[in-house]
Amino acid sequence: MINLILTGETMPILNIGLIEGRTPEQKEALIKEVTEACVRALDVAPDTVRIILQDIATQDFGVAGESVKTKRERLAK
Repeated sequence: MINLILTGETMPILNIGLIEGRTPEQKEALIKEVTEACVRALDVAPDTVRIILQDIATQDFGVAGESVKTKRERLAK
């Protein structure tokens, strides 16, 4: 990583938050697709793209005043 910085290479770092529940295969597909999009849109080499996926627990993410967990439970009734 330091070599890229010292040589002036751009190094996009993307942090993507996801509500928990995606499969490892879905995450791999997302990493692949986002990397390809960065290569096209930013004109960077694939090996310079860094992607951080963060799983967010449903009780730790709120929408319109309630957690996703509570909202899902309410809608399932």
